[in-house]
Amino acid sequence: MAVNWFNDFYKQIADSPLSHWLEILPAQIATWQKEQLHGDFTKWVKLLNKLPETQTSLINLNDKVEFGLPDDISDYTQKQILGLLKQFAPWRKGPFHLHGIHLDTEWRSDWKWDRVQPHIHSLKDRYVLDVGCGSGYHMWRMLGEDAKMVVGADPSQLFLTQFQAIKHFNPDPRIHLMPVGVEQLPELKAFDTVFSMGVLYHRRSPIDFLYQLKSQLRKGGELVVETLVVEGDEQTVFMPGERYAQMRNVWYLPSTAALTVWMQRVGFKNIRVVDVAPTSLEEQRATEWMDSQSLVDFLDPNDHSKTIEGYPAPLRAVLVAEC
Repeated sequence: MAVNWFNDFYKQIADSPLSHWLEILPAQIATWQKEQLHGDFTKWVKLLNKLPETQTSLINLNDKVEFGLPDDISDYTQKQILGLLKQFAPWRKGPFHLHGIHLDTEWRSDWKWDRVQPHIHSLKDRYVLDVGCGSGYHMWRMLGEDAKMVVGADPSQLFLTQFQAIKHFNPDPRIHLMPVGVEQLPELKAFDTVFSMGVLYHRRSPIDFLYQLKSQLRKGGELVVETLVVEGDEQTVFMPGERYAQMRNVWYLPSTAALTVWMQRVGFKNIRVVDVAPTSLEEQRATEWMDSQSLVDFLDPNDHSKTIEGYPAPLRAVLVAEC
């Protein structure tokens, strides 16, 4: 099955501005399939194959990600789908609505999209890349903005199979997820819009990461960066200790002013800070679809303005810039 996912994408881009990606991508995917798959991937693909075929009478990507109505399927089929989707837990980014099933994920990613969408260039007829896309929630919302094609890049095999589980209910040929990291992308210089949401602080070299994002954009294209930040001036960059809000892989949290300087040095123009907002306990929380620890467990129980380590609590900013 996995081979089909990627072969479909190769055909889609053969006559597109992304065609030169075909010089290396098939070999990368072949190596990934041969050498990098772990045992759970085979289990997840078997689960995907068990998802029943359904007639989807509704596709809504405008104010949510919703495919199908409850009346499209029997109660038995709905329970079957529910049981299968639960086996792909934890579900972190969403929510999704599938034939009346409310897939209530850890993150209210729709709230983040609502903060981003008003400030970006129209995605109509654009080639869009989402770096570190997770299970693809924001990709579907980008498609809802009438993008010509939306491509996600994320090496997680769980996120790939979660994305394919959702796509099962709307097999739109304009949306694809490739299991590669940004460092594996060639300098495509072909996308009209590149998104990086919730990734920058996980990179040990954020400047190199910004260069990698820039190398995916055509001249005049738009970069949208959403990331953790701290209060401060152009010289303020915070590097936490071993953990930040219990996350091990957090490296640099700049102020919005410092991040603007970074982006200027990399060569971006017309850089704008369009939103700054603290992460609330309503936006990130445990649910039946992600029932382990979440944000409330990572904050100081006596002072939610601080993490459990004593650092400033998560503050997220959106910056938009031109290549």
